[in-house]
Amino acid sequence: MTPPKPDPALLEKLAIANRILYDQNVVDGFGHVSVRHDKSPEHFLLSCNRAPGLVSPEDILTYDLNGDLAVASDKRSYLERFIHSEIYRARPDVMSVVHSHSQSVIPFGATGQRLRPIFHMSGFLGSGSALFEIRDAGGNTDLLIRDTGLGKALAQSLGKHNCVLMRGHGSTTVAPSLELAVYRAIYAEVNAKLQIQAAALGPVNFLNEEEAALAAASTEGQVVRAWDLWRGRIGSIA
Repeated sequence: MTPPKPDPALLEKLAIANRILYDQNVVDGFGHVSVRHDKSPEHFLLSCNRAPGLVSPEDILTYDLNGDLAVASDKRSYLERFIHSEIYRARPDVMSVVHSHSQSVIPFGATGQRLRPIFHMSGFLGSGSALFEIRDAGGNTDLLIRDTGLGKALAQSLGKHNCVLMRGHGSTTVAPSLELAVYRAIYAEVNAKLQIQAAALGPVNFLNEEEAALAAASTEGQVVRAWDLWRGRIGSIA
């Protein structure tokens, strides 16, 4: 069944999210961000296969939870759209997904170390990020989530966490809004940098779970403040 057309304002916001993530050095020529369809929870919106810093509203495609195009298009799809489809299927609370290869996060997945909240801005990490080992799900691969089976395995590893590290690949963050997903992806990278720096100095006194929850509630209630700043940096998306 063909879903209704999404709100044009949501298409614009998703294009903006792509460009913010590029401007903040979370994505480069690769990586992607999606949002659940505002009028059909069984569908999601994701750009065609294009560098995030170049995405415009006209590039946004509509997919079902199998990762198939719900509205025909001659534009090429991202190979790893199954990251998004299977997380949306497994997590009805998730409204947005960001997948990136941000550089400071990569060492954590490669060493099996979790990101843990080192300051209040990363309280969303809770007790720590989840870890996904693709060999357990698919043996030796090119490390890409290129089908529903691998997407489902990733979603299972994510569980109820807000961030999952992908060994040899990158990370995926989720949130109940597009703005918050962008915030979490940016601050996962910031936390990774700080965690590496702090570990070099000595044992790290991380936030405990209660502190993390309280910090997340207070800082994430102010996400529009950061979004407005980031939005102002990128200018026109025409």
